[in-house]
Amino acid sequence: MLATRRIVLGVSGSIAAYKSAALVRLLIKAEAEVQVILTPSASAFVTPLTLATLAKRPVLQGFIKDEAGGVWHNHVDLGLWADALLIAPASANTLAALAQGLCPNLLTAVYLSARCPTLVAPAMDLDMYQHPATQRNLQQLRHDGVRVLDSPAGELASGLTGPGRMLEPEDIVGVLEQFFADKPLPPR
Repeated sequence: MLATRRIVLGVSGSIAAYKSAALVRLLIKAEAEVQVILTPSASAFVTPLTLATLAKRPVLQGFIKDEAGGVWHNHVDLGLWADALLIAPASANTLAALAQGLCPNLLTAVYLSARCPTLVAPAMDLDMYQHPATQRNLQQLRHDGVRVLDSPAGELASGLTGPGRMLEPEDIVGVLEQFFADKPLPPR
């Protein structure tokens, strides 16, 4: 069901970013094409080399591709290329930027340019997740048509227990398979 689907996977700064490697692996195994974009803080949690190796294409991290040559990553092209924009993990900071239409990095620029559906898998500590500002941002994103993959309760990296965990990679792939089940492939 995911064969030849083009997925832009945005990885934001959260401890759950380590799960993005398994997610890329599962998407590639399902024969999807995956383009990973790391936010500046995400590379503190998972390396671009790991994700590029699994995705079989370079990981994009910033607007500028080649500063000396003045070449930039075209966020518009990425938004048009994708069949889905999946942000997993979606940190509180990234969710806030998306909800407010801010554009501090390549990932948020792609989001603002994308014509494809967007799915987000929140991941943060319990208090951050339950904070009224985060809940407002999630509600705004739902209102804007973003599919929010609910955060399950469980043990968090801080030792607290409750919602805030990123949905497991296998479950995210299952959501994508269901999402695309009755949608024909667009002309290429």
